[in-house]
Amino acid sequence: MANEWSQGQETERRGDADGNVVAQMAVELPDGTFPTRLDDRGRLKLPVAFQRYFESLRERKLFVTTLDGLTVRIYPIDIWRHNRLQLAKAVGDNDAADVLFIANDLGANAEMDNQGRILIHEELRKALNLENQPLKLVPWQWRIDLYPEQVYEQRKLGALQNLAEKLRRLENMGLR
Repeated sequence: MANEWSQGQETERRGDADGNVVAQMAVELPDGTFPTRLDDRGRLKLPVAFQRYFESLRERKLFVTTLDGLTVRIYPIDIWRHNRLQLAKAVGDNDAADVLFIANDLGANAEMDNQGRILIHEELRKALNLENQPLKLVPWQWRIDLYPEQVYEQRKLGALQNLAEKLRRLENMGLR
């Protein structure tokens, strides 16, 4: 399966365990959760693995926003364009209109600077109370989520609820 968006440079094509052709990206998002903070100017200093990911993208432009009013989402611009189109196509869907409204109201374009920092603009920082507190950086598919620590801990508690049952269901669906 070729990459649908211009995520990065494809380095090779190979087959997966089921014989399907898959694209191998030059740089993938790292796995794990990374503690962080914003500096005094509202910039997020990215760990090196995230810097490499963003440097590998064909377009360096990012869209930094929130869709839920709780977490920051850092999208490569091509992924955001796809999402914006999906929301805009939902003509007459008030939920989609509201999500797009909030995304644009609190969102802004950004680029990673040469020191691996991304500016989280002031309105978004204030709306989500991001200043002067611990944050968690979490990769999620083709974006990066930035959680205030309290929101992260609430999410973690929710994820731990009935975890064994969730795992069994997912293994029955093919999780290895």
